[in-house]
Amino acid sequence: MPAHTVATLRSLRDDGEVTEPIEIEEDFSFDLSGPHAIAVPRRQRIPEDPAILERRISHLFTKASKDFGLLEPGDKVMVCMSGGKDSYGLLHFMQRAQRHSPIKFDLVAVHLDQGHPGFPLATLEDYLKGCGSPYEIVHYHTYDIVLQKLEPGKTTCSLCSRLRRGVLYDTARRLGCNKVALGHHRDDMAATLLLNLFFCGQLKAMPPKLRADDGYNTVIRPLAYVPEAMLVKWAHIKQYPLIPCNLCSRQPDLKRAQMNALLADIDRRYPGALPSALQAVQNVKPRFLLDRDLYDFSGAAASDDREEDAFG
Repeated sequence: MPAHTVATLRSLRDDGEVTEPIEIEEDFSFDLSGPHAIAVPRRQRIPEDPAILERRISHLFTKASKDFGLLEPGDKVMVCMSGGKDSYGLLHFMQRAQRHSPIKFDLVAVHLDQGHPGFPLATLEDYLKGCGSPYEIVHYHTYDIVLQKLEPGKTTCSLCSRLRRGVLYDTARRLGCNKVALGHHRDDMAATLLLNLFFCGQLKAMPPKLRADDGYNTVIRPLAYVPEAMLVKWAHIKQYPLIPCNLCSRQPDLKRAQMNALLADIDRRYPGALPSALQAVQNVKPRFLLDRDLYDFSGAAASDDREEDAFG
């Protein structure tokens, strides 16, 4: 296996960055109580025992599925496999749910070969052959299209994502899948919230369940409650053949990478900030915002102002 095309098994990220294993402790000093709270211990260490870690991730997977109705009887789910740690973890816990959940559903693993030069497709295909589930590899060289249409100074990610999404939606329809499962985790949700806040002028994150614009496909994100650190540890334990996106990792000044770095710094300074951010998008207070479509400020009574937020 060529070292320059496949990340070593110490790789922690889908962008190809290779770092050493770390001990992670989170001391949640934030107020995570209330009806929208996520069940997270006040102090949490990423378990060393593989069986305990598997149960922890499975619990969060199941909670997200129940909270948002992600899996329903008779579903046929297309599990998107990129070759990154998150997609391997997603497939594992989808298969686990298929074995143990009272909800009966089918799944098929799908990888989109986008024609990236040097991508070790055989490595991923070998894994899928032995994964125990039906799989398909779709060949559609979006890489060439991106290079042709990309404007100077622009990053590839947005255009690449749109093209990839379209191909995957068409594939799901062809395979008879009514749901498309993606491997985004809790930290992705928080980073997307910041991206929309700072660069799009929208208070919007990444929904765990979304009806696609085509009106047919439903996108689900069963790892929505799972911290990235747990998936990192799980990938180390399982020794997945991680494959980075070389196209993304070569681009400077990627805003998502900058938001990830900002969140990592915040989490170091204020342990528990990430679960608090995820709780925030489940606990919206329209009258403490400025959106006149969500709240009628002109008709608000004086008594409406009696309650203030912690930082109000």
